[in-house]
Amino acid sequence: MYRTYTSRDLLSELGRLQRQFQRYANTPSSIRGDGRTEFPALNIGGTPDSVEIYAFAPGLDPKSIDVTIERGVLTVSGERSSELAGENRGEAVHIQERFVGKFRRAVSLSDDVDPTQVTARYVDGILCVSVKRRESAQRRHIEIH
Repeated sequence: MYRTYTSRDLLSELGRLQRQFQRYANTPSSIRGDGRTEFPALNIGGTPDSVEIYAFAPGLDPKSIDVTIERGVLTVSGERSSELAGENRGEAVHIQERFVGKFRRAVSLSDDVDPTQVTARYVDGILCVSVKRRESAQRRHIEIH
């Protein structure tokens, strides 16, 4: 009749309650802004020719994603709608761990990128944004005479 919680179950349940509270209160995940609980998750890297940003956002319509660059800051924003079966029929939802709602992630770019040379594509739930580096910032081989 009564459920006995182990310490692992209790910590899992407390984590779920914290995430649920943060979602309803629209608060950041921690004081330090730990990106592991933000949506979409980001990977940022680079090549000698460009900066590459990957946003992991499965299940979105590419038209619902907005990518902008302003004053050296790349911003990815949009909204993920709820698609729970039965949600509109008044059925109760007991656990919802999938992020739903508006999102916004901002990344400061280095001074060596060209904000006019940006491409973005959304494939298999991953948004890939590539920002070319300025010609003057790219590596050059200088011949010695």
